[in-house]
Amino acid sequence: MDNDEPLEPETKDEPETKPTSQNSDETLYCEAEASVAVEKEKPARESSETDLEIEDTEKFFTTRQNELYLEACRLMSVVPVSYFLRNMEESYMNLNHHGLGPNGTKAIAIALVANYQIKTLDLSHNQFSDKGGEYMGQMLALNVGLQSLDLSWNHFYIRGAVALCNGLRANGTLQKLDLSMNGFGNEGATALGEVLRLNSSLVYLDISINDISNEGISKISKGLEFNESLKVLKLFLNPMSMDGAVLLILSIKRNPKSKMEEIDISNVLVSEQFLKILDGVCAIHPQLDVVYKAVQGLSAKKTVLLWANPMKLIQSYADQHKITVLDFFKSLSPDGKMTMPVGNFRKAIILQDKVPLNLYQVRELVKKLSDKPDTVNFRASASTMCSWLWGQVLGTWCHS
Repeated sequence: MDNDEPLEPETKDEPETKPTSQNSDETLYCEAEASVAVEKEKPARESSETDLEIEDTEKFFTTRQNELYLEACRLMSVVPVSYFLRNMEESYMNLNHHGLGPNGTKAIAIALVANYQIKTLDLSHNQFSDKGGEYMGQMLALNVGLQSLDLSWNHFYIRGAVALCNGLRANGTLQKLDLSMNGFGNEGATALGEVLRLNSSLVYLDISINDISNEGISKISKGLEFNESLKVLKLFLNPMSMDGAVLLILSIKRNPKSKMEEIDISNVLVSEQFLKILDGVCAIHPQLDVVYKAVQGLSAKKTVLLWANPMKLIQSYADQHKITVLDFFKSLSPDGKMTMPVGNFRKAIILQDKVPLNLYQVRELVKKLSDKPDTVNFRASASTMCSWLWGQVLGTWCHS
């Protein structure tokens, strides 16, 4: 009948406002949003906040996010984290040691889908297990704001890691990811290898202490052969051997577009043969530094040659050419600035032919000149040189 036609839109809207099953992970985000929408449509509520006219779009958006999180907490039967509610507009969020568990993590994940103000998020030490890993994966597939995420010490294993990697495949904004101390093993490493093959945003990845052996390292290496964004890879305290270390550096050699600057395998003993291979890799990628435990069977004489004081060598060159040490360092910078990114500095110092230095000596220089984790400051060269000269003088006095 014609008189019934105006009622059709209301009938069509009914299924959209009915909550779906709480057991459905795929529809929880929609469920929480739908529930919030229903609450907002009610004409009267006890809370005085509903009487306020919200004209500021940003304020409205923040209020909407708070409601979404509170509704998610209600659905998951968890107590809302007051710190999270208070700081949803901040770029940095620290939720470590909050005891979130899987359900609390799910509520946070739902809120993060609609939040792009938070850029750095620490969720370490929350024991959210494989389920929490799955929720984080779902969130990462949709979130477009996060740039740094710490998920270390959360007891997720293979299933959680695989789900997380599925989300990472669709994510194009996350740059720094810490997955250390979780124990997802070679299966998780295999999934990560696939992510590294496709991902173009990750710059820093920490997968230390995850029970990854040479088998998992080989999968990661396959991904590194195609990756064009990763600069730092930390693999400390995984049960890998020198064979796995060789696979890693050869994967960088095979990738002409690799931007890798640091690989941390500082529990692995390597051989002189490994050093020769590494020298060949660094000839192609001079920005690369590989941190390992020690070199097996290296003679005392070779050790002394390798660790000759780089500042002493630079000072000697500067004296011969009547320049200052600072002038030498500034000559390495294309624009003559006093600071350089660490990777660019490594590349410049390796390629220059005025003072030939090996990888050990370059690493020592970076330690002496770094004022930030990823930057060297040439102003530090003056104080470093003074410290070295005082050491020489004191040493002379002590032996006279």
